[in-house]
Amino acid sequence: MKKKIGMSLIFLIVMMTGCSLKQDAASLYKKETPLKAEIIIPESFNANENKEIKVILTQSGQRVPDADFVHMEVWKQDGSVSYRMEEVKNIGDGVYSLSKELESEGLYYAKLHAGNDGSTIVPQTQFVVGELSDSEREALKENSPEQNSNSEPHH
Repeated sequence: MKKKIGMSLIFLIVMMTGCSLKQDAASLYKKETPLKAEIIIPESFNANENKEIKVILTQSGQRVPDADFVHMEVWKQDGSVSYRMEEVKNIGDGVYSLSKELESEGLYYAKLHAGNDGSTIVPQTQFVVGELSDSEREALKENSPEQNSNSEPHH
């Protein structure tokens, strides 16, 4: 019986020391540098008028001149208009651009899908084209605190 208890104790000690944390354990994991985006919508956006939506990407405080990918999708709040996801053009110095002509007035959303060096983000913002209907004004009031998050990480 004493042998059994002694062997169990030795086994337990061996198991406990094998599971202890190493001092440098944190350095063994990949360190992600978060990607951030600033989506710039033109101040006035009218229907049937070609406008440029710009994006400035930064990572570790520096502009990202050549991101792994930058795509954007645009849709109208009421679901009546939806544009497919498009690649955003790299115009240099960490600035990216998408030219868009929207066919009708209303409340729109733009969602950016961007990634670089292991970091991926999917920020979304809303914007107005022309005039809003009463229902769109209500939607704008209801959703305004959640929107315009320009750098939420994608998990």
